[in-house]
Amino acid sequence: MAPKWRELADRLALQIRNGEFAPGEQLPYIRDLVEAGEGSKATVHAAYKALEAEGLVTSSRGHGTVVRPQTPLKRLSIERYDKAKWRDGDEVAFIADRVASGRTYRRGEQTQTVSLVEAPPVVAEAHGLPPGSEVYARARLVKEGEQPTHSLTSYYRPEHVEGTRLVDPTPGPAGRGGGYRVLYDAGYEIDHMREELFARTPTPDEVKLLLLPAGEPVVELHRSTYTADGTLVEFAIGVHAASRFAWAYDFKVPDSANDQTPEKGSPRAE
Repeated sequence: MAPKWRELADRLALQIRNGEFAPGEQLPYIRDLVEAGEGSKATVHAAYKALEAEGLVTSSRGHGTVVRPQTPLKRLSIERYDKAKWRDGDEVAFIADRVASGRTYRRGEQTQTVSLVEAPPVVAEAHGLPPGSEVYARARLVKEGEQPTHSLTSYYRPEHVEGTRLVDPTPGPAGRGGGYRVLYDAGYEIDHMREELFARTPTPDEVKLLLLPAGEPVVELHRSTYTADGTLVEFAIGVHAASRFAWAYDFKVPDSANDQTPEKGSPRAE
């Protein structure tokens, strides 16, 4: 027989999934459920902690226990980088995701810091730089309202971005069209990219930065962006709250070995 806290957690989880508690709605206070005969304070608290670990609710001091939105943002694939969006318009990638998801956005929901740093090993390797080389790190935190969705840090060789808006620490996207438009104006038109995804547990700092509930994993993204001649102009590392995104990729299916995606660094790598 399951413990009483587990039975209560399962019953509340069913109510949440059936829509009896809507996203953003606060669950009853622990004392109210205790008074209603649902169990002791410890029992109700354990049930709420289980719901939080399962990603169904969030708990915070002053706001109680609130049902989490269950509809994740669409994280687009190739269409989020469509040149018509950033070269000819002003729709940077995170805004493209919001538009595709039917969600509102404010440009200030992307903040950033820019600094000249020693390249982390994975960054130095990606750029083909010797250990100890300096790169520009443009770190962004992206939110939906007050809820962080992901962080993204792009690393650039100084000779590619020195004197451009990409090293301007002003909050928000790097001007009209964002970072790719800046690279384009500097003579580095992006042509192809490679994305790699890794699921893992978050670090304590990431839990604080992304306001992650207990048990929430993250998806780490490595993005390599190239010009047509194979020059790497950006290596980015993103950390995404796993439940806040739905990932989708569309691609052409090759019909021969010669039509397959080349290895990393090739001018034809997608």
